[in-house]
Amino acid sequence: MTEELRELNLEEGSDIFEMTREIGLGANGFVNSFYSETRDEFHNLLVKNYNMARAKQLPEGLVPQTVYWLYADGRPVGYGKMRHALNGQLKKRGGHIGYVIRPSERGKGYAKLLLQLLLREAAGKGIREALLTCNEDNAPSRRVIESCGGVLQDNIDGICRYHVPAGQVLGSTLGSTGT
Repeated sequence: MTEELRELNLEEGSDIFEMTREIGLGANGFVNSFYSETRDEFHNLLVKNYNMARAKQLPEGLVPQTVYWLYADGRPVGYGKMRHALNGQLKKRGGHIGYVIRPSERGKGYAKLLLQLLLREAAGKGIREALLTCNEDNAPSRRVIESCGGVLQDNIDGICRYHVPAGQVLGSTLGSTGT
């Protein structure tokens, strides 16, 4: 199996569009910021997120974030958002990294792999310790975060906040529990 992390570009194909449609609006606190009804809407969201990574036309209150697609054997299986910095809202909910695996690929270890790769990217942006949040009742995501070295800081109103060392890669992940 060949896995690859690719940064969002403006020429994304129908495979990414189809994956975002399969993911739907999001779940468990993750917002699918690429969900759209048409390819034109999808392209506009690509442009918005491409610019966001470069801090261009950044709306008030948002921070730069880079989107990465996880591919397995040439097929997109999930994606993640890596925020370059945190504002007050993200310190409470959202954190540095959010990720999602398409429903048809869950339970295959891709979430752990994706998080490990995103933590490496975060280290490349100068983040030494990433903050990740997840809903208290999202046991699969909590297991993934903890398996990547996450330490629970606190649980406020059902939102678990974890500190995770950035940059380390913890070995093979396929076959472990994913989200």
